[in-house]
Amino acid sequence: MAESKKREEKFICWLDEIKKDAQVLFLMGDLFDFWHEWNHVIPKGYVRVLGKLAELKDSGVELFMFVGNHDLWMKNYFEEEIGCTVFFEKQYFEISGKQFLLAHGDGLGPGDHGYKRMKKLFTNPLAQWAFKWLHPDIAMKVAIYFSQKNKMISGEEDKEFLGEDKEFLIIYSKEKLKNEKIDYFVYGHRHLPMVLDLKSGESLAKYINLGDWISYFTYGEFQTDFELKSFK
Repeated sequence: MAESKKREEKFICWLDEIKKDAQVLFLMGDLFDFWHEWNHVIPKGYVRVLGKLAELKDSGVELFMFVGNHDLWMKNYFEEEIGCTVFFEKQYFEISGKQFLLAHGDGLGPGDHGYKRMKKLFTNPLAQWAFKWLHPDIAMKVAIYFSQKNKMISGEEDKEFLGEDKEFLIIYSKEKLKNEKIDYFVYGHRHLPMVLDLKSGESLAKYINLGDWISYFTYGEFQTDFELKSFK
């Protein structure tokens, strides 16, 4: 809990720092270890983060959030209470004349079959309906179990670069680049921070893993080009 609180405080300090200059903030998923919305209940905690995001929105910063594999059961809380647009699938953006493909990244590309089966269960409407009828105390215990199982599926592979021919998101990006004009692929799922130059035929693009706020405290910044930075 103490480490989690320190990370939360550091994240809030970063939000304070970018507030004066940022025009748009993209949150690329897994902001929470688990998130679920009942009709009148949300998980305990996160109040400082939620308040700071609302403050950024009120100050004029546009907010977009991609759901990740740990917070994919979002509904309308962020849009109604904070004014943050929530995306459940990949999205295309044009920023300063550059084409971006943005996604959390879970389930894209070949392989990763264990997670894809789990996601199919978690996004099943019947499973979601049944889960919301659990008392929140019981539901949270179940959720924490599956959250830990989710991490176990990734295991040590999430900590090291597997090579371009084995990284699911790189394979996926190269396939997209064959048929689409994209300058930047930006993902949040792969917690290893990375910027790579991609080439598919005559097409060139940059591939970005944003990293995480557990070990690396990394984030992306785009003005005229994309930079991967670390918050100290």
